[in-house]
Amino acid sequence: MIKYVPMRLKFLSAVAIFIMSLAAAYAQPGRKVESFNSNWRFYLGDEINAKEAAYNDNEWRQLTLPHDWSIEGKFDEKNPTGQAGGGLPAGIGWYRKTFAMPQMAQGKNVFIDFDGVYCNSEVWINGHSLGKRPNGYISFQYDLTPYLNYGAQKNVIAVKVDNSAQPNSRWYSGSGIYRNVWLTTTSKSYIPQWGTFVTSKVNAANAIMSMQTQVVVKQKGLRLKASVLTQSGQLVNSITTELNDNDTAATVSQNIVIGQPKLWSVNNPYLYKVVLQVISGKQVIDKYVVPVGIRSFNFDVDKGFSLNGERMKIKGVCMHHDLGALGAAVNVRAMERQLEILKAMGCNAIRTSHNPPAPEYLDLCDRMGFIVMDEAFDMWAKKKNKHDYYQYFPAWHQRDLEDQIKRDRNHPSVMIWSIGNEIREQFDSTGITLTRELVKIVKDLDTTRPVTTALSEADGKKNFLYKSGALDILGFNYHPETYADFPKNYPGEKFIAAETISGYATRGYYDTPTDSTRHWPTSAKAKLTQGNDRFAVTAYDNVAAYWGSTHEETWKLIKKYDYLSGEFVWSGFDFIGEPVPYPWPARSSYYGIIDLAGFPKDVYYMYQSEWTDKPVLHLLPHWNWEAGKTVDVWAYYNNADEVELFLNGRSLGTRSKQGEDLHVVWKVPFEPGILKAVSRKDGKVVLTEEKRTAGKPAKIELVADRKLIKSDGKDLSFITVRILDAGGNVVPDADNLVNFTVKGKGTLAGVDNGAQASMESFKEPQRKAFHGLCLAIVQASKSAGLLTVTAQSEGLLPATVIIRVK
Repeated sequence: MIKYVPMRLKFLSAVAIFIMSLAAAYAQPGRKVESFNSNWRFYLGDEINAKEAAYNDNEWRQLTLPHDWSIEGKFDEKNPTGQAGGGLPAGIGWYRKTFAMPQMAQGKNVFIDFDGVYCNSEVWINGHSLGKRPNGYISFQYDLTPYLNYGAQKNVIAVKVDNSAQPNSRWYSGSGIYRNVWLTTTSKSYIPQWGTFVTSKVNAANAIMSMQTQVVVKQKGLRLKASVLTQSGQLVNSITTELNDNDTAATVSQNIVIGQPKLWSVNNPYLYKVVLQVISGKQVIDKYVVPVGIRSFNFDVDKGFSLNGERMKIKGVCMHHDLGALGAAVNVRAMERQLEILKAMGCNAIRTSHNPPAPEYLDLCDRMGFIVMDEAFDMWAKKKNKHDYYQYFPAWHQRDLEDQIKRDRNHPSVMIWSIGNEIREQFDSTGITLTRELVKIVKDLDTTRPVTTALSEADGKKNFLYKSGALDILGFNYHPETYADFPKNYPGEKFIAAETISGYATRGYYDTPTDSTRHWPTSAKAKLTQGNDRFAVTAYDNVAAYWGSTHEETWKLIKKYDYLSGEFVWSGFDFIGEPVPYPWPARSSYYGIIDLAGFPKDVYYMYQSEWTDKPVLHLLPHWNWEAGKTVDVWAYYNNADEVELFLNGRSLGTRSKQGEDLHVVWKVPFEPGILKAVSRKDGKVVLTEEKRTAGKPAKIELVADRKLIKSDGKDLSFITVRILDAGGNVVPDADNLVNFTVKGKGTLAGVDNGAQASMESFKEPQRKAFHGLCLAIVQASKSAGLLTVTAQSEGLLPATVIIRVK
């Protein structure tokens, strides 16, 4: 006999089981860390009473963090963020969340962790102010324990975010609780936030891993056990230390020997796991886990950089924190995609310009094998913008820098600390005192990594940061003309090119001539007169800012001199804001090797041919031109002796790179048809590439980077939209408006096309193609099934792609 159970009782039973399981989880000893991102309410504007627990927020928008409200707005030249901030809105916003704490959690510590809030945040719990943090890039924690209600009585967290004082940034910052939020529950005796520092020393036979761990002691008879596990979870070694019963706060030093360690490197980023357990009797009352890598590295005055004893060049890029159409809101898959594209280019290093990154970004760099220059500030006490961090620097710089170092110092990817970028104190004596102070703050917490700052003044006689004598490495921004004489002008100093190039390019746009370098504008005082009404810059590598160079010019120098440790190219990706050299409506940058949508520009393949060993042959430009026009045809290649060019089957000659050349070139009168390049080594074909003259747009093609994504409410699929002619060739000048329909287990998260002056919204279900391409980003729901994306455009055959959400 089957007994009928009403649906309402089934639901109540499910709720009861959930509450019981939640209470049971809190009843267990040990640490509980849970995402606190869901079920927030948001209001754009100021509401003075919103901090009060009894405030009625029922009419507010409900959302899931991370959240950037600026990216949802409209581009407008009148927005106070200005063109440098991307012309998107800022303002004040409020977030509130109502939640319950089970009775079983009483007697424990409860903390809330914010990975980043931009900016000037203040947090309340049940009407009690917990504090303010002006820095929009720093992670911070508050103790909720004294103010919480338990059981049936609810709790309310309220967060005010004030990004209204503008301009306060030289690039797009975003606005809101744009990084993750966590709720952490511990026993009364516990390891505090960022409470351990793990270092290692390596020799031929083994590694000694040293741990300095803080423990808050609230009871007697405690022990601290440290275990090292392999990447697959097998125990390597462990040590247990008894704590002093008289201590209330202990710092415990422990050493573990690891025989024949597997070293972390950019090609094999092997990670161990350190598990720290606070033990009372037979119970583990706290557990703290830290992924670590064992590696040794060195910067040498004469030989440059080495990792694990092997000399190598740092082949890096500078990266701002925005994720294109997603804005500043952190998404792990979006960051991972960027790093995958860079890794395929041969990039092995990231400079986090010009602020501490999201914690997950460093986790990815650890796992994927990137060296990181972890940067703290874009300004100190002297401002760059009317309302920037300079006004908070005197009161907050020590706390912010200490928090950054403590948070990030266990990451094996982090190998350089940068205390600033193009700091204006370079030019007066206050720079000496401040440099020494900031370096000391770092060294008090970590002596295992060098400290630098990105210097824009290359004359040491004029640079007071250099005169401080406190920097371990000199980080130069630009000035490649000084590289050859660096050992003579800076004897005994180590070198890193902290920022290079500032070359411009618009993907898919080409003009001539290409045999000379152009600087737009020609000087700091000159106005831009060389541009065009398309707000575009040729994708041939021959246009740069007046302070910059072409990509080829600087890389030739970096690879020529051993003492030059490497470079960080400005920049890896285009980013929102700082759209030099153009005026409005340009609203995102031209500097990237890769455009804002994640589509590589042509110079990507120059780096790939130089920075990797995999065979490369890349031909540019497209092959749709006016009849009779003479076109400069370039080829980037490697692993070959020569390249031969054919037009409609006729050989146009063979070219080989001469001397320090990084590409070859032909001048070809255009005729429609097939342009083909063939690279050869020892007479044998290595690679072939073709460019075909495309006809009129006829159809759409959709290419998803992944057709299987996780049903976690966060995972993404990036879908490239290609406008093709009837023969399947991308139409290089196609700008068709594409409309998107998304059905099933997911939503449309954003659209883009890489156009630097487009005023189209990132959030509307449509986008014009730009030079034949655009992008749709879809986000999974929290339930499994199929996600169907259809793209349509007037006069074109539509296309559909199906994504499995699992």
